[in-house]
Amino acid sequence: MIRAQTWERDPSVLQAERRRHPRVQAAMQIEIRPIGMDVPMRLETTDVSLGGCYVEMALTLELGTKLDIVLWLGEHKVTTQGVVVTRHPQFGNGIEFLNMPYQHRERLRFFLDSQDGFLQAHSVTI
Repeated sequence: MIRAQTWERDPSVLQAERRRHPRVQAAMQIEIRPIGMDVPMRLETTDVSLGGCYVEMALTLELGTKLDIVLWLGEHKVTTQGVVVTRHPQFGNGIEFLNMPYQHRERLRFFLDSQDGFLQAHSVTI
């Protein structure tokens, strides 16, 4: 006999947002360079937040890969470090930003805020 298991809790618990920062769908130019490699990969983000981004790429990076990152916000350059936190083979990687200098974080915040006032509608603290 096959028994089906059912979820008896509120289904909204399953879809609770775990991210610390709201995301903005934004296709922006990004250069990622795994630590120890000389040549950066030039890609495009699909979404960005103050805490990280997602990039589509056919050859994905392993979880935990440390990165040097350059984000291009128009003509402005934002640099930071990061780490790969999600991996979807043949599709893309989720990257968490680490150690972003305050001035660059504020530049990113300003850019995200300018995207339809998205962040003004959410209380986000640095």
